[in-house]
Amino acid sequence: MRIDVVTIFPEYLEPLNVSLVGKARAAGRLDVRVHDLRDWAHDRHNTVDDTPYGGGPGMVMMTGPWGEALDDTLADGYEAGAGRPALVVPTPSGRPFTQQLAGELAERPWLVFAPARYEGIDTRVTDEYRTRLPVYEVSIGDYVLAGGEAAVLVVTEAVARLLPGVLGNAASYRDDSFAPGAMADLLEGPVYTKPPTWRGRGIPEVLLSGHHGKIARWRRDEALRRTVAHRPDLIRRCDPAAFDKRDREMLSILGWMPGPDGRFGPSPHVMEE
Repeated sequence: MRIDVVTIFPEYLEPLNVSLVGKARAAGRLDVRVHDLRDWAHDRHNTVDDTPYGGGPGMVMMTGPWGEALDDTLADGYEAGAGRPALVVPTPSGRPFTQQLAGELAERPWLVFAPARYEGIDTRVTDEYRTRLPVYEVSIGDYVLAGGEAAVLVVTEAVARLLPGVLGNAASYRDDSFAPGAMADLLEGPVYTKPPTWRGRGIPEVLLSGHHGKIARWRRDEALRRTVAHRPDLIRRCDPAAFDKRDREMLSILGWMPGPDGRFGPSPHVMEE
């Protein structure tokens, strides 16, 4: 996969040289190129922003530098043999970034990131490139950052670990929270490793039993318990068919019961508490 990032803070992307992404780059599985947007500015101040039409606070990133930067980046990629690019624009007003979307992006051979600063990029830029290639406007959460570079790091790491050969154990991501088909979209439960006792705290006996069926059931129950505690919305929207008899028993213990449509929700007694 090829990844291009156009930014006014290239140094912000240094973490792409470490950890899994750095190893993937070193192994040639990921080709990451970072470009300074100010290289396409044409005044002595390297200006890339201006005041917004209609008034209001803040500045807006200009069409000129972005248009030239993206045109040159795409031309360079095509000349190098890359194809099927997609433009990824991190923005709080975008589509929520999920594991499903990470998988969708991981199937593309070339991603071009356009992280904004200030009040964002002139909308005509995304409108223009939407006529040429797929554009993904994505949000990593319901909050506002100083710029989109942090989102680039988040999306790149989530996507890179899904690429063939990046994870040491190719099956690792299948048990992740939110992995497609994993645990009916439940959160991952608690994990343990050696030593067996630490500061007086042991580990659940079932994990030492060697009984794979019981261990799988325990992990499923703990995933249900953690999801009810931290992300009850995932339980509410889950297809009831994803829960087996034992799941339903555990949900009942946790104070959840099926409603008229079959979907689970907290019982009235739990809601009153």
